Amino acid sequence: MLDTEKSSKCLDTMLSHYPEKVGKNRKEHLVAIDSCSEQHIEANAKVIPGILTNRGCAYAGCKGVVFGPVKDILDITHGPIGCSYFTWGTRRNWGKAEEDGDNYLNYCLSTDMQEQDIVFGGEKKLREAIREAYDIFKPEAIGVYSTCPVGLIGDDVKGIAREMSEELGILVIPNRCEGYRGISQSAGHHLASNTLMEYLVGTEDLEDPTPFDINVFGEYNIGGDYWGVKPLFEKIGYRIVTPFTGDASFHGIAKAHKAKLSVLMCHRSINYTNRMMEEKFGVPWMKINYIGIDGTIETLRNMAKFFDDPDLTARTEEVIKEELERVMPEFGKYRKRLAGKKVVIYSGGSRSHHYINLFESLGMEVIVSGYQFAHRDDYEGRQILPHIKKKASSKILEDVRYEQDPDIKPTYSKEELEKMKARGVPLMEYDGMLPEMKDGSWAIDDMSHYETEYILEKLKPDLYCSGIKDKYYSQKLGVPSRQIHSYDYSGPYSGFEGALNFARDVDMALSSPTWKYVTPPWKSGSKTAFMELSDRIA
Repeated sequence: MLDTEKSSKCLDTMLSHYPEKVGKNRKEHLVAIDSCSEQHIEANAKVIPGILTNRGCAYAGCKGVVFGPVKDILDITHGPIGCSYFTWGTRRNWGKAEEDGDNYLNYCLSTDMQEQDIVFGGEKKLREAIREAYDIFKPEAIGVYSTCPVGLIGDDVKGIAREMSEELGILVIPNRCEGYRGISQSAGHHLASNTLMEYLVGTEDLEDPTPFDINVFGEYNIGGDYWGVKPLFEKIGYRIVTPFTGDASFHGIAKAHKAKLSVLMCHRSINYTNRMMEEKFGVPWMKINYIGIDGTIETLRNMAKFFDDPDLTARTEEVIKEELERVMPEFGKYRKRLAGKKVVIYSGGSRSHHYINLFESLGMEVIVSGYQFAHRDDYEGRQILPHIKKKASSKILEDVRYEQDPDIKPTYSKEELEKMKARGVPLMEYDGMLPEMKDGSWAIDDMSHYETEYILEKLKPDLYCSGIKDKYYSQKLGVPSRQIHSYDYSGPYSGFEGALNFARDVDMALSSPTWKYVTPPWKSGSKTAFMELSDRIA
């Protein structure tokens, strides 16, 4: 078991190696969990200059995360080729073409801006690129994504999109997502949500509505996660209008306003769209988690509680029973092998929180959990939103608000939704990650490379779960690592079967005989950069 007092002292020791001003700043971004006291954590702040960070840019969040997985929008990056290449195949957001539909996920298109385009402007080049792309592929929709140089020279991307849409007779969607428009990729998620609402959501009607139409928000089909839970939902009786945005068609997104309920997986990446759809179309949303067996069961039961239909509720329990009977015998075997192992989780958005329950169901102990680009409400819950002071860096992002659309009659009135909340349906709320963390564990926002090294050496986790940027560094120090951004070419990890897949992969990672050939520096007598820094300070 973790010791809160020792954990706090260890955290303070780690901060003591920073210069005084830096240490004071970083202290606000780290918390040693103590359930007996009210705790807060700083987040969504600029990275301290000189400190290595795992964060991406606004372009990465907009094109790479939110719009990139929409399979039938042909994407063109307006900027240098490196920006486009960065988002080409780096996320394993799978998609399959629908009948008579398109799938452009394998393509990487760019205007490839050069020095002369920066000097004389790139608008002509963008027009030519859109025409050429249309001549080759004949898409119904093209997405344009502007990068840093485009914003600096002032190309009128929106005007060109409007012009080319009229010329070609297709939908051309502009995204002003220059990388510098935010302190991390979170800004790009916000920008993408604004664009989704402006150009897509509510533009098409839904044929043959059913009583159980839902949207699956914050699901990007990494390693087939969406395909792991879609059959579960459909077996119970739900019809998915559209995912947002893994394996999505822009036609489905255009009809999303007709769903009865939106279920939200990744809170950070697309809660903006949830909120705007609630305001404009009256579509309620529910925070869910189908990573892990316990999380999946709670999700399915909460959804059934929302619709309050006896047959749907009965089918929900039948599916849960069938799945548990199928996976638990083998899952239990892995639990015996993995119980007691210590884990560090450091992901981009909500994944760290999602995986806590999965590790704990395997008997493993999460000693550190953090996010790269979270906001305070991801840690502390949405109840903290009114108390968050808006930073100057956030003012360049348009926080769009809507009035109720008079032409849309919501399925549920505000009074009906309040009654649902009164009977325990968790609507339009999220308690954040901190309440579910164990006393003595650490919550860390925007973890630096030095902090990573300190944790690996001093806390000695058995498993380090992060992304590609620090995966191999962890392994060089003799600590097995599993990617929870792109799943190391495995997955899916969603639902009941996904939990079993994950347990199998973690067991393979920890049981590999290769680790006996890797000796960490603290065992070999050599020094890591952290050790050398400590010696100099001493």
